[in-house]
Amino acid sequence: MANLSTMTDEQLVKAYAQGNNEAFDTLLKRHQDKVYSYILRMIRNEDIANDIFQETFVKAILTIKQGRYTENGKFPAWISRIAHNLIIDWFRQEKSENLQSADLEDVDILNRKELCEATIEDVMISEQIRDDIKHLITQLPPLQREVLMMRYYQNLSFKEIAQTTGVSINTALGRMRYAIINLRRIAAEKDIVLTL
Repeated sequence: MANLSTMTDEQLVKAYAQGNNEAFDTLLKRHQDKVYSYILRMIRNEDIANDIFQETFVKAILTIKQGRYTENGKFPAWISRIAHNLIIDWFRQEKSENLQSADLEDVDILNRKELCEATIEDVMISEQIRDDIKHLITQLPPLQREVLMMRYYQNLSFKEIAQTTGVSINTALGRMRYAIINLRRIAAEKDIVLTL
């Protein structure tokens, strides 16, 4: 077998999937500093960053072992995406745990999240969701993508969409329905959460 340090990321993933545990150790050493730095920069808490870092590589291990890793020559981007999704999950969990009930007597009813400006976490999650949706839309069939873009980005009615595309309103509605179904399916397949 070739020297592990000279192998590409994809070769190491393949070797690990075939049972060479040292191959994953090499991948970990190669990418751990960058992934950990990214997590710590976002979370700003070493203990939590360590937990998310470990969970990132556990998820990577499971995905590779289950044969679900798709070889695309972009292991660093893939592992960073796992970390990014786990960071977003952590922010969501934090947000839900910090919500207070207005029924409690010692809680100020005006101290409500919806009355506050968006936090950096909310902005980050919203931007990620927008980016995810844009990426998902590019994967739709052209006719579905066209209707969805006209409806949500050009704010056209279904009557206007039907006239512009030369189809019936029912056909336009059907294309929109399938576009939404396909967006949900693709998001589920890629483990992308599209809600705050």
